[in-house]
Amino acid sequence: MFSIGDIVIGGAKPVVIAGPCAIESREQYFAVAQEVQRRGIRILRGGAYKPRTSPHAFQGLGEEGLTLIQEVRLATGLLIITEVMDTETLEKVGAVCDIIQIGARNMSNFSLLKKVGKFGKPVMLKRGYMATIDEFVLAAEYLVKEGNHQVILCERGIRTFETRTRNTLDISAVPLLKMLTPHPVFVDPSHSTGRGDLVIPMTRAALAAGADGVMVEVHPNPRKALCDGLQSLDFPTFNLLMNEVESLIPYLTREGKL
Repeated sequence: MFSIGDIVIGGAKPVVIAGPCAIESREQYFAVAQEVQRRGIRILRGGAYKPRTSPHAFQGLGEEGLTLIQEVRLATGLLIITEVMDTETLEKVGAVCDIIQIGARNMSNFSLLKKVGKFGKPVMLKRGYMATIDEFVLAAEYLVKEGNHQVILCERGIRTFETRTRNTLDISAVPLLKMLTPHPVFVDPSHSTGRGDLVIPMTRAALAAGADGVMVEVHPNPRKALCDGLQSLDFPTFNLLMNEVESLIPYLTREGKL
């Protein structure tokens, strides 16, 4: 458990992080920021650099996206989580965000883990989609060994034979990681399923399993999203999600917390 400002990560109340997978424009990012803030969310996601399997897919706005992050951060007071791709852009990314995200594809990028571990900001480490629990835990140890104990572990689905979903959400990882490590554990139901219609039920499952929070993707118009539209929530569905989370909070009895 640790705090970022007055936000407790890993405390009694689960934390919701929401926002677009990738920042596409000033209008899109400000619209989502205002919507999530209206629902009381304090941490906004949004990628300036977007790793993609296909080199032809939208890769993010790069430095323009970092400028928009800084604009939104100053205008709204929201905390920002965004992904770092490599050691070369770490300084620029770290300068405009409050939490550094290391994506699934970089979970085993040990040079990056070491640099981020020394950087001095909270880190969300996502589980690689081919990584075992033990490999995930050891990846986190690279951050801790460099002196960073403000680590969030994020389960975001693993690759299995199933094709109906983008990945398979490993709910068992939540209690296992909490037994094996002292780190807060989050779940990303958007990337793990790849389906917006599964985000709400998987959020319920994650919180019931003891997750300290979830990170979900929100977009003003998912059908027109430049990437990951199928797994993003539009504003009405996002509001349904928040209603569900708020209704669940009184019933969450994570050991030692409520």
